[in-house]
Amino acid sequence: MAKENVKRTTEEIRSSIRLLNLIALFIVISLLVVILRYLSPPVQHLLSFLPHTSIAIILVAVVALAVGGLLFSSALSRKIVHKIEDHNERLDKILAITRDIKEEIYGDVLLEKLINFSLAITKSDAGSILLLQDDNLVYKTAKGREAKGLAGKEIPKDKGIAGWVLEHGEPVMIGDVRKDKRYDPSLDAFAGYRPVSLLCMPLKTKASTLGIIKILSDKEGFYGERDMEVIRYLADQAATSIEKTSFYDDQKNYEIHLTDMLLDAIDRFMSEKRGHSRRVARYSNIIAKAVNMPEDKKRRLYFASLLHDIGFLRISPESTFEKDSFTLHPVIGYEMLHPITFYRDIAPYVLYHHERYDGKGYPEKLEGTKIPLESRIIAIAEAFDSMVSRVSYKVSVNFDVAIDELLKNKGTQFDAELVDLFVRDVTKPLD
Repeated sequence: MAKENVKRTTEEIRSSIRLLNLIALFIVISLLVVILRYLSPPVQHLLSFLPHTSIAIILVAVVALAVGGLLFSSALSRKIVHKIEDHNERLDKILAITRDIKEEIYGDVLLEKLINFSLAITKSDAGSILLLQDDNLVYKTAKGREAKGLAGKEIPKDKGIAGWVLEHGEPVMIGDVRKDKRYDPSLDAFAGYRPVSLLCMPLKTKASTLGIIKILSDKEGFYGERDMEVIRYLADQAATSIEKTSFYDDQKNYEIHLTDMLLDAIDRFMSEKRGHSRRVARYSNIIAKAVNMPEDKKRRLYFASLLHDIGFLRISPESTFEKDSFTLHPVIGYEMLHPITFYRDIAPYVLYHHERYDGKGYPEKLEGTKIPLESRIIAIAEAFDSMVSRVSYKVSVNFDVAIDELLKNKGTQFDAELVDLFVRDVTKPLD
């Protein structure tokens, strides 16, 4: 698509330059004829068949041609510059959009970006993306007038213009949908909004057609070949990214289900700590918000908090609270999580969640900021829940006593700054 645009723009510029050259050549030849006609006697004899005209008239005509040519040349130059600037601006936008699409890992965010980009770059009124699910096309996102409430709506995969595009795998550009037999207002328009122009593009990979992207305008003949090329390019890039994000979403769902199963196993194995991991995750999130932790790091902290005690699953119930066995559970947890691809990045947080800020913790006696931030957060959240929970460790104290205990140990057992933030923002023990 980019090569076709460059080729077309280059050819337009070449045509304009050729026209400018012709104008300049005409002016030069006219001046030359005047000079030779009136200043060279031999030439005067050769050109005697030409009608005698006042030199003043000819010079005025030549000057008029020169001025007209100059004005035309100036206007044409501005037009060429505008074409180049417009082409560069559009190319820059497309390159930025392409990078953004390729880097996006969340499917719903990807589709939102794709439809927003498509509407902005074509200046369309409305648009939607529909993906194939079973035997229907499902609206995944819709923008523009009267688009609210369309998300999740299904239409038959073989009906309307959208169905035709899906079936044939070819784009459709229509200047007036009212004249197209394939158009079905109940399928191809938004409720309360009737488009006039429509551009519909399949989202294709080498293996299959995933769905369609559809953009609309209430102006007749609104779309042109450039719009078609831009949307085709975006659709090609997006189709690959949709497959990638679909794989990521499947992996994310698998991670969530596996984590839930592991948590259930921990709760059954250690009934005296039932719910402890989920509460620790929620307390950890309080501190994460207080330090303005980015969302991707919050997600990792969340899963590390949920699985911080997973090492206990490989320790016999009888020796769970024996000191030697107890101090092994972070190492065992690390060894269980690290080989699993989507847990690998959180394994170190589990390994170090019993390190102390003063360096007297375990297993490696790290101190201060050498301990990962996430591990320092989990240490505070776990200690607090262990104190206030009615079931954790079969011992509990009231909220104020637990807060005092955290404050008393800040700077030694815990990161003082994180303790202060937690104490500031926590309001009551979680059920």
